[in-house]
Amino acid sequence: LIAASNIAPISLWCAPLLCSRFSFSQPLTMEKVVGSLEEKLNDTLSLPKYARLNELMAENEKLLYRKGQLEKAIESTRQNLASHQVCISKALVAIFDAAIRAAFPHLGKVDVIINSGTNPKFGDYQCNNALSLAKEISASGTKTTPQEVSEMIRKCLPETPLIEKTEVAGPGFINIYISKAFVSEEISKLVRLGFTLPPPLRKLKVIVDMSSPNIAKEMHVGHLRSTIIGESVSRLLAFLGHDILKLNHLGDWGTQFGMLIAHLHDTFKDLGDQPLPVSDLQTFYKASKKRFDEDEEFKKRAYEAVVKLQAHDPLYIRDWNKICDISKREFNEIYRRMDIKDLVPRGESFYQSRMESLVAALQSKNLLENDDGRQILRTDNSQVPLIIVKSDGGFTYDTSDLTAIRQRIQEEGADRIIYVVDSGQSMHFNILFAAAEKCGFLEPHRVTAEHIGFGLVLGEDKKKFKTRSGKTVKLIDLLNEGIERSLNKLKEKGRDKELTPEEQQTAAEAVAYGCIKYADLSHNRNNDYIFSFDKMLDDRGNTAAYLLYAYTRIRSIVRKTGWSPEKLEAVRKSAHVVLNHPSELKLAKTLCRLPEVLYRLQTELLFHKLCDYLYEVSCVFTEFYDSCYCIEQDRKTGDIVKIDESRIILCEATATIMKCCFDILGIRTVEKM
Repeated sequence: LIAASNIAPISLWCAPLLCSRFSFSQPLTMEKVVGSLEEKLNDTLSLPKYARLNELMAENEKLLYRKGQLEKAIESTRQNLASHQVCISKALVAIFDAAIRAAFPHLGKVDVIINSGTNPKFGDYQCNNALSLAKEISASGTKTTPQEVSEMIRKCLPETPLIEKTEVAGPGFINIYISKAFVSEEISKLVRLGFTLPPPLRKLKVIVDMSSPNIAKEMHVGHLRSTIIGESVSRLLAFLGHDILKLNHLGDWGTQFGMLIAHLHDTFKDLGDQPLPVSDLQTFYKASKKRFDEDEEFKKRAYEAVVKLQAHDPLYIRDWNKICDISKREFNEIYRRMDIKDLVPRGESFYQSRMESLVAALQSKNLLENDDGRQILRTDNSQVPLIIVKSDGGFTYDTSDLTAIRQRIQEEGADRIIYVVDSGQSMHFNILFAAAEKCGFLEPHRVTAEHIGFGLVLGEDKKKFKTRSGKTVKLIDLLNEGIERSLNKLKEKGRDKELTPEEQQTAAEAVAYGCIKYADLSHNRNNDYIFSFDKMLDDRGNTAAYLLYAYTRIRSIVRKTGWSPEKLEAVRKSAHVVLNHPSELKLAKTLCRLPEVLYRLQTELLFHKLCDYLYEVSCVFTEFYDSCYCIEQDRKTGDIVKIDESRIILCEATATIMKCCFDILGIRTVEKM
């Protein structure tokens, strides 16, 4: 009786039995009887011999609470499954984890291994745990084989609409065949509701440090990869439900600004609050640098200007802002053309006041040591220290970077910080992260800091990409050349006769910028890649030009039906896909793989894998389109004889998946090309 979780009903049930054993001096109400009995029961339970029982009752309360939470989670999951796409590989891991635990309850935690199948004859996926489990079980004294282990797992698989059948093959692999009905429902849901994934179990605040040009200098091809990759990282993680802050760590502080301000004061006297009348800041910078190198008196005034700037003299801050504003306008025009949005400028100047508090904090912890007048911070993972304070008392890039990571954790509340910077800086970031851990504000179990490195952009001569005169390629010139070449390519194909001038310009921009981005992202970011407009604009093979054309062709199939928007919407809402032809099923299964591609991508951040998937979708769609009539026409009149709604839905699903991939890659799509 006592073991039951609800005490009051027990007391009421016992009342007739217990009343005869106690005498009461006053008439009793039922409430008093119950209260008295509960008091006696509690006194009894407080005896030492019932200590274990109390522990079990407390544990029972916790279990009941957890049961309630699990029921809520299950209901939430059911709702998510009803409105979001299912990640098949994740679902299979959960299913086989339950089966392995049921088959071998004595084993500890087992990491379930689910791989995609390489040949559809042998299933869509494989579970490859049997070999290692057989070894572990045999080592504990119970001899068994991988085949026997696989059969045990198969027998314990729970009923699920996901799996059509399983087979044991070879040395114990379990081949898994995904249910056609499940795939059909996923595609129908995709067309009805669009492509969405369930919200993450834990929403992270992610900071992406990207692009990072220098004020008073033009953006060049060296900034291309950080900008493109950083944007795709941000888009991917935002799509997966995380909170993203994109930061542009501008080089906007230092000696060069004293030089620029001194030259400004000499060139434009009494300018006051008027904007700086400089159209080419790069030329202005070169002129000031020439004077700085050749004129000692000017150099002295430049250093004096730096001191006044660092002391926040209002006049010098005003003129510094004028210089910064010109550069930011130029940067923003490039970002606008490349569809880079919500990039927050956060220059080195932002961290100046915070550097002083960082130094004070490190000194209070005795983490700095004197090295010939410099204040340095050593780490265990490198003999190269961070220079925190120079011998003249000034700060360094090390100070700025360490201050930035501290600010991002303590003020921004970052859970994950991603630095998209070339691979040449990998050693610096290894030291920086180790230093941040040593200082105590980067706790690896709570915050992750990652350096996402990348290789160089090379010319067709396989050397650093330069102009013919050997100069660095300006990013604005690269974009302009891309537009020009793209327009010429459209004219070569006769598209100028089919498209309006506005449609031509829209298509040219989409192709030009898309090709530049795709050429970068379709290569493993860790490697160098060769920049070639001819290859980028080729409309054959794994290029943005080919894929964008394939996308517009799919969109044109739906237009060809002649359906009104209302009719198309009605077809979408009542979508039901029939997968009778092998090409239909192959395409549908390929489309269902996008969730697992994205989930793997969020840790690796290797976007060439998403590009490979996008190209695969396009190729599999071509197989489907060549094998299956979507719209049948009379050969003589051209009139539509039959429209296969199921196949039109499959076309719509393909376009939806391709559009999602393009969006994450930062590539603009067009309806006509």
